[in-house]
Amino acid sequence: MTVSSLSPTPAPSSPESVETPSPECLDEALCKIVYNWTDSVWFAEGSFWILVKPLRIILILVLALAARWLVHRTIRRLVRSTSDAGVPTMLRPLRERIPSAATEPGEFVPERRRQRAEAVGSVLRSLSTAFIFGIALLMVLKEFSFDLAPLLASAGIAGVALGFGAQSLVKDLIAGLFMLIEDQYGVGDNVDLGEATGVVEAVGLRVTTVRDARGVLWYIRNGEIIRVGNKSQGWALVVVDLPIGFAGTEEATAVLRTAAASIAVDPELAASIVEPPEVLGVEQVTVEGTVIRTVVKTTADGQFSVGRELRRRLAEALENSGITARIAAGRLYPGIPTRSDSETGQGGAT
Repeated sequence: MTVSSLSPTPAPSSPESVETPSPECLDEALCKIVYNWTDSVWFAEGSFWILVKPLRIILILVLALAARWLVHRTIRRLVRSTSDAGVPTMLRPLRERIPSAATEPGEFVPERRRQRAEAVGSVLRSLSTAFIFGIALLMVLKEFSFDLAPLLASAGIAGVALGFGAQSLVKDLIAGLFMLIEDQYGVGDNVDLGEATGVVEAVGLRVTTVRDARGVLWYIRNGEIIRVGNKSQGWALVVVDLPIGFAGTEEATAVLRTAAASIAVDPELAASIVEPPEVLGVEQVTVEGTVIRTVVKTTADGQFSVGRELRRRLAEALENSGITARIAAGRLYPGIPTRSDSETGQGGAT
């Protein structure tokens, strides 16, 4: 007996059943194309989730990044154009539109305008990024078959609750944004904010920092600022009232006018003077005599230096002319006349 005769005879092979995608899948062009290319049923039936969904999500993210880049580029160009010295006059801050004795175009450095534009641009870029990626996130969640209606409703309720809970914060941020846009004040300005008066050291969207004359550092929430008195914008008017006792007003006015005129020709102060000083005349009459007012219009930055020098020169002029001595004598000895008989036409007191 041979070995081959003892080996089992193989059974006749039965026809194998060929697995094909479902009819619903074959109705779709993508499923049919994937099945024809790969001959894989599971890959063809899952082609929508394996290929289409990721491609859609990637496309959404790419479009969001492209939109963010385009918006940021536009904001940066606007910031650069705002910081440029060639901006129309109406768009410039107030302090750069005031009349000035110096007419050179490069006198005002647009550093403050650049800082303000950068701050506003930073806020706009942050808001645009949050808005664009928020929309992209909702579209991605929709691709994963999330029901956005309850999500948006919950977000709306949470937003309302957050708005009520943090309304002071929102008020501060909005007030700070409008303060920057309107250029109400900036770092280095001398301002009066009601309770706090001093020099601005820092400006933020929520808090403004002011240091007063005693060195106290004040933190003021922007939403609590009702009024702003800015002493560093536009022009300033220096007002000096000098009592001259019962000396002759015409003589004192002439002396003060000569002293005030010397301020305008001073090379160190001429750049800070917008209009020449003017002696207005008698401002008031008191029991101690008359008061003469002198005014001068200056730039905002030069008001203090011009005011100190003007007071010094006016006081020296009165002293050099002898009017100060007569004022002092009249206060010590009220019966002594301060003007000669030829001026008054009367004799002295007896």
